Amino acid sequence: MDQRRNNTKPVKIQEPINNFIRAREVLIIGDNGEKLGPISKLDGIRLAEERGLDLFQVGQQADGIAICKIVDYGKFKFQQQKKQKEVKKNQVKVENREVRLTVNIGQHDLLVKAKKAREFLEAGDRVKVSLKFRGREIAYMDQGMETINKFYLEIEDAAKIEKEAKLTSRFLDMYLVPKK
Repeated sequence: MDQRRNNTKPVKIQEPINNFIRAREVLIIGDNGEKLGPISKLDGIRLAEERGLDLFQVGQQADGIAICKIVDYGKFKFQQQKKQKEVKKNQVKVENREVRLTVNIGQHDLLVKAKKAREFLEAGDRVKVSLKFRGREIAYMDQGMETINKFYLEIEDAAKIEKEAKLTSRFLDMYLVPKK
């Protein structure tokens, strides 16, 4: 019988803190910003423990000396997570939206699609305008360009062209972004 080990437990990578710092010598930046010259790692850990704090590696010098800070590691981690949440919250996510047209679209239908595209643009989204050629309509490329230009004229006050109309297989695609 073939018995295989299934080691699916994730390996937790230990952060360089206290005894997990690999360098022998450390250059310490104190909790109030003062620099304490290159000292041994054990002396650095002892110094941090006297203050009730942790020794955390923030960088490495070329000569193998670790740059460390004396910090309250739990508080430091919490502040880092808080900053990341704040950055993520303030990010604006731009979505790609699509509006599909055909060569022989009616004027009212074109206006309805333009209104919807305007809503997408006002929400800050990028809009892909696709004009599909069905069957033999591909022979009427000029009518397709005319239709896509009519569409753009309806929303040109809210949009600017990011990519000009270009034929890809049976679609004439144009990308629009909101005017700033």
